[in-house]
Amino acid sequence: MTQVARSWADQTQGSAAAFMLGRLALVPDLSGALWLPDERTLVVADLHLEKGSAYAARGVFLPPYDSAATLAALAAAILRHAPARVIALGDSFHDIHAESRIAPDNLATLRQLQQGRDWLWINGNHDREIGPAMGGETAAGIEIAGVALRHEPEAGEAGFEIAGHLHPAAKVRMRGRALRRRCFALSPRRCIMPAMGAYAGGLNLRDAAFRPLFLEGLSAHLLGDGRLFRIDERLLLAD
Repeated sequence: MTQVARSWADQTQGSAAAFMLGRLALVPDLSGALWLPDERTLVVADLHLEKGSAYAARGVFLPPYDSAATLAALAAAILRHAPARVIALGDSFHDIHAESRIAPDNLATLRQLQQGRDWLWINGNHDREIGPAMGGETAAGIEIAGVALRHEPEAGEAGFEIAGHLHPAAKVRMRGRALRRRCFALSPRRCIMPAMGAYAGGLNLRDAAFRPLFLEGLSAHLLGDGRLFRIDERLLLAD
């Protein structure tokens, strides 16, 4: 079996096995969410709700279904894990005017997902202000079991960190063809989460933006078709 095939054989259905970031157990989920079982907390990043309508307001017309699709993915993850708390790590809304554009049905879905659980919006660079109509509470960041959860990763962070913002994606080659997917980027001290937003896109892990964040090396957990795939850093390709 080739090295690529061995790496691709390291896979699991739905969620990966738990790994430790300091004292905190993390379980990457196929949806792009991160499950913290000991905390009964689901973490998501970069939902970018109402990105389609933001583009439409500037004359760039995309199918107006991104918010509904993103909320459906979020709802499936919530149904799977039944969290007591949801933390969204910033850029949950594509801009500060998303509240005025979100469809009533999508807002109703969001508020239904919030029922019966705590909900925390971490402010991002796209959504520095989140109005009360969106429900939940807001904060610049939060610490859980000694791990900092924030929107933008900090290269000089000496502790443990979970962040979003960079929308990591990985490219690998298997059986003669290249495959590019969103992924979790993991190291002994840091987890950078994939964007969950339907229109969020992804930045290749070989991009220079990731280098100062993973001086100790990294592994990628790709969001595959029905499975998560753990890929060794040596197998990652540039675009």
